[in-house]
Amino acid sequence: MDTTLQDPLVGQLLDGRYRVDARIAVGGMATVYRAVDTRLDRVLALKVMHPTLAADGTFVERFIREAKSVARLAHPNVVQVFDQGTDGPYVYLAMEYVAGCTLRDVLRERGALQPRAALDILEPVLAALGAAHRAGFVHRDMKPENVLIGDDGRVKVADFGLVRAVDTVTNTTGTVLGTVSYLAPEQIEHGTADPRVDVYACGVMLFETLTGDKPHDGDSPATILYKHLHEDVPPPSAIVPGMAYELDELVASATARTPDVRPHDAVALLARLREARGRLSADQLDAVPPQALSAEHDNAEDRTSVIPRALTVPRLLPVNEAEEPDDAGAPPLHRTSRFQTPPPPPPRRRSGLRRGPFAIVVAVLLVLGVGTGIWYINSGQFTQVPPLLEKTEQQARDRLDRAGLEVGSVRHAYSDTVRRGTVISTDPEVGARIRSNDAVTLTISKGPQTVRVSDLQGYRLDRAREVLKDEGLEPGMVTREFSGDVPRGMVISTDPEQGTKVRAGSAVALTVSKGRPVDVPDVTGEDLAGATAELEDAGLKVKVAPERVNSEHDKGQVARQTPGSGSRAAEGDTVTLTLSKGPEMIEVPDVVGDSVDDATRKLEAAGFQVDEDRGLLGLFGDTVRGQSVEGGDTAPKGSTITIEIR
Repeated sequence: MDTTLQDPLVGQLLDGRYRVDARIAVGGMATVYRAVDTRLDRVLALKVMHPTLAADGTFVERFIREAKSVARLAHPNVVQVFDQGTDGPYVYLAMEYVAGCTLRDVLRERGALQPRAALDILEPVLAALGAAHRAGFVHRDMKPENVLIGDDGRVKVADFGLVRAVDTVTNTTGTVLGTVSYLAPEQIEHGTADPRVDVYACGVMLFETLTGDKPHDGDSPATILYKHLHEDVPPPSAIVPGMAYELDELVASATARTPDVRPHDAVALLARLREARGRLSADQLDAVPPQALSAEHDNAEDRTSVIPRALTVPRLLPVNEAEEPDDAGAPPLHRTSRFQTPPPPPPRRRSGLRRGPFAIVVAVLLVLGVGTGIWYINSGQFTQVPPLLEKTEQQARDRLDRAGLEVGSVRHAYSDTVRRGTVISTDPEVGARIRSNDAVTLTISKGPQTVRVSDLQGYRLDRAREVLKDEGLEPGMVTREFSGDVPRGMVISTDPEQGTKVRAGSAVALTVSKGRPVDVPDVTGEDLAGATAELEDAGLKVKVAPERVNSEHDKGQVARQTPGSGSRAAEGDTVTLTLSKGPEMIEVPDVVGDSVDDATRKLEAAGFQVDEDRGLLGLFGDTVRGQSVEGGDTAPKGSTITIEIR
């Protein structure tokens, strides 16, 4: 069931500017929506504080103050804050919208990651945190849910500097467990937070990306908090045998229970990460942990994964050229063969002993010759395909020439992961046994496949989506806007624009026409027939609501309309009319003999308006001598009662 249909904000215009299109996520502090800034015509994310928290003036004041400070933090790996405001009970932030997924989505779908992928994600996270730390900000709530990975592969950190209500209670156990898993011991014990708490959380995230599990688990938040205080984070190699020592050391440094032992901020941790990475070999970086889940969604023909396509392309593992194949130095195998000849018969004894040594030498040479022949037949005429992956074509040719091999055919193929002009694969594959002087077929990368975005203007939305898929592109987010030229339901434009070359599999956003804009006329107070005719003449459809309401208008007239007058609707949109049951009749209080102030107060409290009639004799009087509707009678609610003053 689409729960966004039950959300009162979806479809509304917040603060007269932000059109709320869909709900993205709900958290303990706020709800996040995808919205359109109607002034700047751009898609963004709206984070709207829960009304229960918005009622706390102190909390809102601090929220606004810190949000304004974070808006000044400009960094490519930080989700930017564009605007902040309030609209009635709603306190909101307008932020950058990142189309993609979270690190939590990646871990849920992929389990443990290869060290190279884990470090590729953590590096930009630390860069963002480092910029914040140097600017005086502490995130305080780093976790995989706050690491966003865009469809284009960019990594961004969300929720920078936003305050957390320390007395806020959530009834979602999973949310509580997920948050406490990244709290530093000093946060738990003393409530203090400096840059080192973010360092600790990043160390926990690194452990989780390398192993697929959090370092401390438990049935309750209290159990996990206790383990953070009293147990060290285990080394990743305890979960993933063979994990490089440098990664164990990096996790241990970042998650030390004593804050003074940790790197003092994210910049320092980033320096250690890069140093550790430089000491790792390609095999160590690309080792696949046993906890990794099978990538069932990598088939481009069946994309059901939430993970951006850029992160699902299998990586070609380069061969470490410093290492020779396992059997490169093994001695030749000596096997019994049908080519072996029986040993020569013992020499005859002749006239002297001089022929004895000569016969022995001949026999030895004969055995060596036979052995050499056997070795050549079994091994000597073979070699192995040398390491060629990710080498340029010329480098590959040189290596094959030194190995006594020739280059056969050269093929070319697209690759999202191997740079243009370098070897993707060989046939036979690297390390395979091959006869000397045989040929090796090379497949050279043409780089990522690019597709030119077609001109889709005037296409119906469903047809435009089909064309994009046929061309190897993905239909992206759909934005609707008014157009006097393009018919309703047809594509106005694409982003990227037509003719732009993009990587195959990229998402293309579509802007679709809502039709000609119509100013909704005001038909309240008109009878149903007249209101219907006026709306239909404007190009709108009419729907009558089943319920009727009391109003100042006579029975059968239009009491209210949705959308209201002055709004803009698309030609063909529906306006809902609610008809009046007539005014609500209420009893008029008797105010004769009361003072003017008392009489006015009674009548207004009952729902009437008051008019005074003083005449010539009542200019200085203060007592009510009569009323236009006698006390005890009924009159329409909201009508005017005239009091006579003498």
